[in-house]
Amino acid sequence: MDNKTLTRLDLSEAVFREVGLSRNDSAQLVESILGHMSDALARGEQVKISSFGTFSVREKSARVGRNPKTGEEVPIKPRRVLTFRPSHLMKERVAAGNKG
Repeated sequence: MDNKTLTRLDLSEAVFREVGLSRNDSAQLVESILGHMSDALARGEQVKISSFGTFSVREKSARVGRNPKTGEEVPIKPRRVLTFRPSHLMKERVAAGNKG
């Protein structure tokens, strides 16, 4: 499996090629979309992209954890975590990619 990472630059290049906007406009569009998504998640809203998946923020309560090295109990503070749940279509597409 290739360890390639899809970057913002890759996304803006794809918009440039597929949509035909200038490179600068494509980069601004990608930044704008990612900004809207980030802002919505920071407000605690879900971001649902059809046929792709849903990003959401989950509240995790305080709990007692354990240091695996020493076995010592350590308090873990409450926090917000970002989660992603892929759509069924995305799950199928990823699974099909593993068979080739």
